[in-house]
Amino acid sequence: MVLVESDSELTRGDEAPAFELPAADGETYALADFADYEALLVVFTCNHCPYAEAKVDELNHLSESYDDLAVVGINPNDAEEYPDDSFERMRERVEAGEIRYTAYLRDESQDVAREYGAVCTPDPFLFERDGDAFRLAFHSRIDDAMNPDAEPERYEMREAVEALLAGEEIPVEETPSQGCSIKWIED
Repeated sequence: MVLVESDSELTRGDEAPAFELPAADGETYALADFADYEALLVVFTCNHCPYAEAKVDELNHLSESYDDLAVVGINPNDAEEYPDDSFERMRERVEAGEIRYTAYLRDESQDVAREYGAVCTPDPFLFERDGDAFRLAFHSRIDDAMNPDAEPERYEMREAVEALLAGEEIPVEETPSQGCSIKWIED
């Protein structure tokens, strides 16, 4: 396991790169499918990393607590090397109710992860709807528990979402997320 910190090329105000990916619920979702939401939380995540696993409950909470927020998990990991990250395993977790995000998508080509500049799991990007586009509002960690066994004291992404949906300034400093490195497919 390689621990890395998030370091995307996207900066505040940048438009969310478009995507169209298959989801664990059997559908295919494009960025435009979330246009009815005021905010979009795109999280590059997976099934096997303990850092990503430690955030599933909070991501489920965010998905279920805010009607104007879409929580989209995207799993870009090499499923051949990491079978726990297979599309089949993603479907099992969604069907079992373990993962209840708005959508849990599979980025098999890893092109979407590259476009966003994602480097770790979890790597969360919070976007605000701006007309027909989503613009980056906050690229930071989900909470202040930086170790999978730690209990969070501050739910930073929750605070950011609440401020964004209320039309207020986000009161939280951006702190890079950290987790397992994305498992890139060897060329």
